Amino acid sequence: MRDLAAGMGYLAKGQKWVARHGRWWAFGMIPALITLAGYVVALFFLGGWAGDIAAWATPFADHWSSFWQDLLRTTLAALVFVGGLLLSVLTFTAVTLLVGQPFYEELCEKVDETEGGAPTPPDVPLWRELVVAARDSLFVLVRAGGFGVLLFAAGFIPVVGQTVVPVLGFLVSGFFLTLELTSVALQRRGVPQRERLRLLRGRLGLAFGFGVPLVLGFLVPLVTVVAMPGAVAGATLLARDLVPVEEEPETDEDPAEGDPADGETSGPADVPDLPEYRAQQPAAANPYAENPYAENPYAGNPYPDGSYAGAPQPAEPNPYRSA
Repeated sequence: MRDLAAGMGYLAKGQKWVARHGRWWAFGMIPALITLAGYVVALFFLGGWAGDIAAWATPFADHWSSFWQDLLRTTLAALVFVGGLLLSVLTFTAVTLLVGQPFYEELCEKVDETEGGAPTPPDVPLWRELVVAARDSLFVLVRAGGFGVLLFAAGFIPVVGQTVVPVLGFLVSGFFLTLELTSVALQRRGVPQRERLRLLRGRLGLAFGFGVPLVLGFLVPLVTVVAMPGAVAGATLLARDLVPVEEEPETDEDPAEGDPADGETSGPADVPDLPEYRAQQPAAANPYAENPYAENPYAGNPYPDGSYAGAPQPAEPNPYRSA
């Protein structure tokens, strides 16, 4: 039950994320709008050609009365159109993800950046990513189609076909829709398709909680287009739960703060050894450290001849003093 609630929470968080980032919501709608336009044109032509397809498929009714012939071919034409409409609903998400691979790649990257711990995507060219996405989508469609055939056959079982089978149908659709939507984020993390399937099998409650409400919402016209960007954002958040990104340890500390670096001892860098406090140390290369008067050029009288006016002069003989 905890995973079931967590899956619903990721779906709600994805819609809240695109609501806070309106520019990315509009950006993520571009592939859905392109796909929708293509499907509308295809269904328009299918509706116009459904009668011709029904007539081509029932040549045996050419000689029937007009009433039965029209009834058969009108019913068959309606079934052809409904079948095309059902096929478009089943394949819309896969085709949208294939068309919008570059768009949703950018959207997933932005979600990872805002949440922290963005992975480094594999260095793969765009054409290679499109080939891998097409192959993965085909893988999902084949598996979902196999389950669809089994559920269709089980639908003819009395009581079970009207109660259990519809519930199983929504669960299977929700699981594969979650697998399809998380493929973009998990592909950026280098997770192959079979590993993605294994991860979601181990967290069925998470897959059901995310995908089943989305399947129910996609039954409403145009909800798929509006909700697709938020669904991709929520699938990215769910993928972060399945495959957490290990953040690199920060190594931008300043080694001068005292951290040892590459063979150096710890301690402040470039600080000389200081003398002990109050110890008397002679200054290096001091010529007067031993004798302050060593080699003093003024130790003697530089003017012995008395040329200096201030120098002491010998007394002259007194002429008035008798010998």
